[in-house]
Amino acid sequence: MKVKTILVSQPAPKAEQSPYFDLMDKQKVKIDFRSFIHVEGESARDVRNQKIDFLNFTAVIFTSRNAVDNYFRLAEEMRISIPDSMKYFCLSEAVAFYLQKYVVYRKRKIYVGTRTFDELLPLIKKHKSEKYLLPCSDKVKPSMLLKLKNLDIEWERVILFKTVVSDLSDLESVFYDVLVFFSPSGIKSLFENFPGFIQNDTRIAVFGNTTVKAAEDAGLKIDIAAPSKETPSMTMALEKYIKEVNK
Repeated sequence: MKVKTILVSQPAPKAEQSPYFDLMDKQKVKIDFRSFIHVEGESARDVRNQKIDFLNFTAVIFTSRNAVDNYFRLAEEMRISIPDSMKYFCLSEAVAFYLQKYVVYRKRKIYVGTRTFDELLPLIKKHKSEKYLLPCSDKVKPSMLLKLKNLDIEWERVILFKTVVSDLSDLESVFYDVLVFFSPSGIKSLFENFPGFIQNDTRIAVFGNTTVKAAEDAGLKIDIAAPSKETPSMTMALEKYIKEVNK
């Protein structure tokens, strides 16, 4: 069956240039974007209940923009003045650059990984004397926590925001040829919103091993999977599939 419509379970790209827009133009398909999950910040009371004091730490590990936003939001709500001496270890240049929204970049000690958490670990290990705080969501990869534990450093995790299922009830009578997922939370959202969902002829596209497992556990048939050597991105995997079925 040909592919004419695709729903991507993420917000629409903000940039004018996006591989998804190129895919629409080249393959003449309609692509809609909709977040299946969203983030809700915890309250100052929630943080206090975790018995975490931001000022007990000398360094912060930021793995996302959400972590940055909620760390500084809660510091303000709790009337905590983060000292200039605080060190920041950022997962990527994008996260480090976003940090400038809250701190004067040139006046802070900021350490930046290249892309993955594994690539940030040597920088953290190099500064073993620091006491680290990991601001994160309620959904965090167990492997990340295990890797920090194995570093033999002093650190604590604090949950500052939650990943919540979005209301998709307005999509109940809308059907797409392909549904695209990037996390187990997206799969969970599909079935929480539509408990009686039956795949039928809908093609399922998934990104990452954990999403593959969640889809399979939910009884979904996976038609498109990324990344792979041949198709490292989701848009490349979609284009390859569309070319094959839309002949």
